[in-house]
Amino acid sequence: MAKQRVAVIFGGRSGEHEVSVVSARSVFKALDRERWEPVPIAITRRGAWLGAAESLAAILSNRPAFDGEIGDSVLRSSDALSALASCEVAFPLVHGTYGEDGTLQGFLEIAGIPYAGCGVAASAIGMDKALMKALFNESGIRVTRYLVIRSWEYTLTQKLSMELIEKSIGYPCFVKPANGGSSVGITRATSREDIAAAIELALSYDDKVVIEQPVRGRELECAVLGNEDPRASVVGEIEPDRDFYDYESKYSATSTTGLHIPARIDPATAAKVQELAIRMYQVMGCEGYARVDFFATDEGDVVANEINTIPGFTSISMYPKLWQASGVAYPELLTRILEFALERHQRRARR
Repeated sequence: MAKQRVAVIFGGRSGEHEVSVVSARSVFKALDRERWEPVPIAITRRGAWLGAAESLAAILSNRPAFDGEIGDSVLRSSDALSALASCEVAFPLVHGTYGEDGTLQGFLEIAGIPYAGCGVAASAIGMDKALMKALFNESGIRVTRYLVIRSWEYTLTQKLSMELIEKSIGYPCFVKPANGGSSVGITRATSREDIAAAIELALSYDDKVVIEQPVRGRELECAVLGNEDPRASVVGEIEPDRDFYDYESKYSATSTTGLHIPARIDPATAAKVQELAIRMYQVMGCEGYARVDFFATDEGDVVANEINTIPGFTSISMYPKLWQASGVAYPELLTRILEFALERHQRRARR
């Protein structure tokens, strides 16, 4: 079989730029060179798309981020567009907004290029925690109690917003930007004194804030893979080294967060998590791959948290680790994800 060129798209304008760079380097190194020819395409922090030579240098370097005045917008970067057009399939690894939220997926749809992972609608819902939770609620899937505050509401009725939070959610609570990932902009608020700063921080990342009631119990993750007949991996467990699983706990070199694969739960709970992970994946319209996160309460209930449509692919990320524990090695996992992308594109082309 002839090699197929894969556009590995990484970087981007979101607060998860550095995570995207590390994920792309891991994927670039692990792709089966007998089957795939990776073509890196880097996007700087200001949204400029780099040409082939600059992108290759970026992915081979040790720099955590790419900025400066090099590159141009995608519509004026003929070198980047030529590199993308030369590829049979794309592997978008731009975490967060302007990449994971359906915008990049829509661009690839218009360009007619098959791409790995969820489509436009599922990506957009997966990025917006408020929409995602509303969808799961409507589908009878239990989520933690939450409320949504928009920036204009908070500006006009700050006192009423505080009272609503205290009446509906209480303290402690988690304050999150509705659109975002990797725990960027999230705060655990314990009183009225610190919730104002928490909301201001979240609003610096998005115009919509989600306030959630915490769940006491284990944090669980399950990796799902496939299009029309998805499979669930073994269940993993996160044991944070601090109050909650924040950005530093996830990615800092000094983090002592524990990862338990398989999770320290009974077989019945594990089976319930796997079944619910597939249901959530299908309810949201996911295809290709995604990671589904849960809480297992001290009372034995399973509470849905969220779906991550472009989970981290770093060397310490849970998604590849969960499939490794399920018998699928990292290079084979990447091949399956790309094959699902090609299969979906061919299926849609027949309509």
